[in-house]
Amino acid sequence: MSKKTYGQMCPIARALDVLGDRWTLLLVREFLLGPKRFKELLAVLPAMGTNRLSERLDMLVENGVVQRTTLQGPTSAAAYELTAHGEQLRKPVLALALWGMGLPLDEGIDPATMRAELITLGLTAAVDSTSVVGLREQYEFHVGSEVFHVQVSKGAVVPRSGSSPAPVDVKIHCDVATFLDLAMGKISPSRALRERPLHLLQGDRVGLGRVFKILQYHQ
Repeated sequence: MSKKTYGQMCPIARALDVLGDRWTLLLVREFLLGPKRFKELLAVLPAMGTNRLSERLDMLVENGVVQRTTLQGPTSAAAYELTAHGEQLRKPVLALALWGMGLPLDEGIDPATMRAELITLGLTAAVDSTSVVGLREQYEFHVGSEVFHVQVSKGAVVPRSGSSPAPVDVKIHCDVATFLDLAMGKISPSRALRERPLHLLQGDRVGLGRVFKILQYHQ
């Protein structure tokens, strides 16, 4: 298969040579949430199919965006993660996410694909870094069947898939609807605790309020 290229001496065209194919930026999106195994990527992007997924991963590795790694645990597992060069895509991709949050929903969008960790990833683009300077905390979310955590450190707010590897300051459990209403500022944390299936598993109400002051969409 011939290599696709715009053939232009332009940094935007060159970036699109690598990232412009369908599904590629969605793979980058997944890696912004941490290392992923092949089967995990296929589970959230099933329409890609195994062959296209393999091709895209090989291309991203070849271009220094992604590298192969091994996840440590009871059984080691092969996975992929962003390189330092790939991590530089965080700001531009999150800027796209924030812009996309202002678009109306299309009738072709499947509501079942909604993931709270992706909403959280987009929300981090709107965080005022000066508001978290000096703050070092870990938040863990159990939203429906999802589990993810958010690291706040050195003025950065970074979401990651799975449970937090470090002790958490605030841990909550809720349904997707409640999480969305909290993130969009449609309900306050104190009211959600009274009226919604929101459970504070660790931390206090002050910490809960801080979480959704940081992670809140402002139109």
